[in-house]
Amino acid sequence: MLANHWALLIVTLPTSGATARMRIWRAVRTIGCAALRDGAYLLPAGDLQVRQLRDLALEAREEGGQAWLLNVHAADAAEDSALRRLFDRSADYAELQAAMSDARQSLSGQGSTDLNRLHRRHRRAYEAIRAIDFFPDEASSRAEAQWNDFSRAIEIIQSPDEPQALAQAIARRDPAQYQGRLWATRRHLWVDRVASAWLIQRFIDPHARFLWLDSPASCPEDALGFDFDGARFTHVGERVTFEVLMASFGLDADRGLARLGAMVHALDVGGTPVAEASGFEAMLSGARARLQDDDAVLAEAGTVLDSLYAHFSANRKA
Repeated sequence: MLANHWALLIVTLPTSGATARMRIWRAVRTIGCAALRDGAYLLPAGDLQVRQLRDLALEAREEGGQAWLLNVHAADAAEDSALRRLFDRSADYAELQAAMSDARQSLSGQGSTDLNRLHRRHRRAYEAIRAIDFFPDEASSRAEAQWNDFSRAIEIIQSPDEPQALAQAIARRDPAQYQGRLWATRRHLWVDRVASAWLIQRFIDPHARFLWLDSPASCPEDALGFDFDGARFTHVGERVTFEVLMASFGLDADRGLARLGAMVHALDVGGTPVAEASGFEAMLSGARARLQDDDAVLAEAGTVLDSLYAHFSANRKA
């Protein structure tokens, strides 16, 4: 957001326009306006925010009211700081964090459907605050960390067999020896497993067949296991399975895959945030809730991973 640069919407509506007044009031709350007084709403003057206020001004005029959208500049740094404080989201984050803390007390007693529903509800609440958190600060960072912990807690319950990282070197493999093979991992695919399966299918073994295991102990001897304890390919050191597969098959110089690896790493074990990560996680969560078959989940996630790979490969700023 531009410092010292603000957009102010002033709206008046006919006294008979109670419905329109309520609709506009809800809209200004949703997009994060600060109400300077009744009918005067302030936002940082980002492109999106100006468009949102312009749309509200148009709506007010269509309802028979009047609306003015003004550019406002703070007189000095102190005034600008005072305006920024109107957008402090600490209380919103604190309320969400309290709700997540309460929810964590009963996570272990809930089934997968209820856990997915709970995760989606808190995700919507978190993303709604993030969307209007125009000036992120320490409270934003704390909330992000707690949100990641909350999501991770749900994932651990749904996938209790997450692998422990090995302390060993990563052996280089000859892709020619890994063609047309049976690959196996835990069912109910999540980030590292679905991305690893995509990587295998797309870059390592185009004719791969997959087996989704109820338990790692049921992995057949002739299958190449990945992303579970005792698997041929699993976490090593700081690398998640996707990154281990990249290194094993000499793919780690591919810029697009490296960016995908960073995204998978951030979602699976934490680390440097990747902007596209939350979108991919939301898509995968929705696919898992909607599709009962892991083959279907892989197919749907694979299309998204193809697009992300193209994006990361072409976008030199990514």
